[in-house]
Amino acid sequence: MENNLHLGFVNTDKKNGVATITFSHPAHNSLPGKLLKTLAEQIADAGNDENIKVIVLKSAGDRTFCAGASFDELAAIDNLENGKTFFKGFANVINACRKAPKFIIGRVQGKAIGGGIGLAAATDYCLATRRSAIRLSELAVGIGPFVVGPAIERKMGVAAFMELAVNPGHWFSPEWAMAKGLFADVLEENDELDEAIEILSAELIKYNPESMRLMKETFWRGTEDWDELLDQRAQTSGKLVLSDFARNAIAAFKNERKNS
Repeated sequence: MENNLHLGFVNTDKKNGVATITFSHPAHNSLPGKLLKTLAEQIADAGNDENIKVIVLKSAGDRTFCAGASFDELAAIDNLENGKTFFKGFANVINACRKAPKFIIGRVQGKAIGGGIGLAAATDYCLATRRSAIRLSELAVGIGPFVVGPAIERKMGVAAFMELAVNPGHWFSPEWAMAKGLFADVLEENDELDEAIEILSAELIKYNPESMRLMKETFWRGTEDWDELLDQRAQTSGKLVLSDFARNAIAAFKNERKNS
């Protein structure tokens, strides 16, 4: 477990066959590289634990599920190698979700931006609240949702992914996201969300683990090349972030955020 109140944390609580993995960061649950690495490791650990039958992926706090990758780290990228490493953070988490031989339930209690949508899409069954609007913002800062794109496209379809990607400044409602397949249901409040997840988890742990493992393989059929694919996508994003367009857009965004 990594736990630092200033830098955020990732924590796994294992109880009654359910591993609840919680991530947190003071900047709207954005995820710097160190936390992404820890998150991927803890998802893999829970997947390999014979005592665990179900994984719940959630973030701390009441309002924002995940604001994507760390913007400060994004702004600090100064070479291709660092750029690729940065974007592989979310790639590794998505692949960890894909490879874990357990069903992963996503708990989205608030807004999801960029990589946060990728995390939600990488779960096997995702529940949300009425505050869980989504926005795919990458194009606005000179890059694109290349790394999270395969997970979003797989869950929501090409048309919905395109609609998100070409409207980086638009917030899409959780009801829209549910209609497109990202969310299985949208609940009113966090307590209802938690109750629904508890009920679902309690049912799933009764089922045959081998049946669920084989079903998980079936769900993710056709993604066997994602280790290579997402590595290539990280390379693409790492190159784009070094462009003059991206550097200027990122600097303008930072200045806007500083003055807001």
